[in-house]
Amino acid sequence: MTQGDFQIRGGDQVGLRAYNKRMILDLIRQAGALPKAEIARHTGLSAQAVSVIVNALLKEGLVRKEKKVRGKVGQPHTPIALNAQGVLSLGVKIGRRSLELMLVDFHGQAVEYRQFPYPAPRQVEVAALLRRELTGLLDGLEERLRGRIVGVGVAMPGQLSAWTDVMGLDPSELADWDKVDVAAAVAELTGLPVEVHNDATAACAAEMTLGGALTFSSALYIYVGTFVGGGVVIEGRLFEGTRRNAGAIGSIPVAARDGHLEQLIRQGSLFRLTDELRKAGITGDAMIADLVRDPRAAEAFTRWRRSAAPPIAQAIAAAISIIDFEGVVIDAMLHSEEVEAFVADVRAALTEIDLTGTSPLEIRRGNVGPRARVCGAAILPLIRQFSPDQNLLVKKTAA
Repeated sequence: MTQGDFQIRGGDQVGLRAYNKRMILDLIRQAGALPKAEIARHTGLSAQAVSVIVNALLKEGLVRKEKKVRGKVGQPHTPIALNAQGVLSLGVKIGRRSLELMLVDFHGQAVEYRQFPYPAPRQVEVAALLRRELTGLLDGLEERLRGRIVGVGVAMPGQLSAWTDVMGLDPSELADWDKVDVAAAVAELTGLPVEVHNDATAACAAEMTLGGALTFSSALYIYVGTFVGGGVVIEGRLFEGTRRNAGAIGSIPVAARDGHLEQLIRQGSLFRLTDELRKAGITGDAMIADLVRDPRAAEAFTRWRRSAAPPIAQAIAAAISIIDFEGVVIDAMLHSEEVEAFVADVRAALTEIDLTGTSPLEIRRGNVGPRARVCGAAILPLIRQFSPDQNLLVKKTAA
């Protein structure tokens, strides 16, 4: 570590120690259990510094010792691993069709997951549901686990009151959302720090930390849910924007079948697939990912793919004309096989567009799937407190 790192990361010894703790935790999270000597080698810290920090982390319950390993060469060593239940974080996704709750451990793995569908996100009804189910989840935890929750991430659309016509609602039915302080309401219910993020941005964070597909330095992330949305990664960091609208590709105008322009949300979202499934006689409270697996759904899914892929390809072409993205990752509220089939259609549709003046890019399937948004919401508080790069989510500040 250089003096420059010292200036950037802390500016004083307390800040430097905090950064080094986060660096060690992140190393163990990514590499798995490591002995102190290996931690020192990977981080560049002295053996003494590593020993002091690891002992402090053991005392805090953030890491644990594994069984001593006796090798044929060298001294026996004791690997240090994350204590999975040393830290917990809570995710809440408030969507247009369902409420989701997820409690994750220090590895970002789900400890509890609950989903509650509804026909429409009417604020009073969703608030009552959230109050009942979130309180029930917390009350059902052992006291020692409840005390390990470090925060709550909330993922929700930036404008939950918008596009009511698509859902067959009067605008007045969702107008209450514009007056609600969701962060304050959740904080009152939980007594925990709360941060609110755009739902597609949260899904992008989940892919960056758990999915494995988003390894580009700069990338456009697309999540196809009830409404399509996106995330933007620049220089390896998730960029949210001053008003949390970065990656709002659903608002991009694209050509409809009759040639007129309308927003991508109306052309590339899953609500259109829901309509196709309904026409095929497939309805119910199950997740759309499971409804698509119904044998009767094959033709409806194919029709949706072929109609949604070209406008999403148009949006990608527009985006890479503005930012020189290296790649695009597409995930959806569908199982991996269906997402892969859709991604293949988008790749094919992109070949039909004149991309002269832009660089070639790779399009990959995301790996997190239907729970991406609530998973990302739960992970973001962990990033805030325990990642060495706490700016994974970069917010542009006003000048």
